[in-house]
Amino acid sequence: MGALLEVIVLDAAEAEAAQAGGADRLELVRDLAADGLTPEPSTVRSVLAATDLPVRVMVRDQPGFAADADALRRRVGELREAGAREFVLGFLDAYGQVDVGATREMLAELDGCPWTFHRAVDHAADYRLAWDQAVSLGPDTVLTAGAPDGVDEGLAHLRERAERQDVDGVALLVGGGLRQEHLADLRAAGARAFHIGTGARAGGSVQVERVRSWRELLI
Repeated sequence: MGALLEVIVLDAAEAEAAQAGGADRLELVRDLAADGLTPEPSTVRSVLAATDLPVRVMVRDQPGFAADADALRRRVGELREAGAREFVLGFLDAYGQVDVGATREMLAELDGCPWTFHRAVDHAADYRLAWDQAVSLGPDTVLTAGAPDGVDEGLAHLRERAERQDVDGVALLVGGGLRQEHLADLRAAGARAFHIGTGARAGGSVQVERVRSWRELLI
């Protein structure tokens, strides 16, 4: 069975392109320059109408990984009213540890929806501790590059996590500076899910042929 390919999209047209190229799942965000923030509910509705792929919606209202829990709870409610059923979230506290309290507040609003703990783990003070804290919160997936600066730097952590993902009970989703030349090494280590943003884009938007080139490598 081929590996899962998740593609970051900004709107309905990109969702259609990603699906045509062979994506298995989408991460919907706005503002790529800020590494992905919460999209507008209207965008959620249009994307869900444009694709039948699973769509994970970002819950993050500002650059960095601090949480304004009250504002984000309202946002989650709006996103669910717009049809969102899968999410991406995760927060750090002032000490660089996973903000368990804020994340749990969001999870209460999700009410059992599937979710990914995102790359906040890469920016934590202690990567392994952050991983364990993230896993304890119950995501089905953790998105990580293994290090703040991306996959090049994080390969050792990624190999370790790939070997342990069945023990940890979560899917390792590799993303953040991921390039096609990383795939053979990561797949050999046991990674089964990959997340691309820039790698799917050309001329400012997601391109069918770019996504397809990844799909063909992940069969």
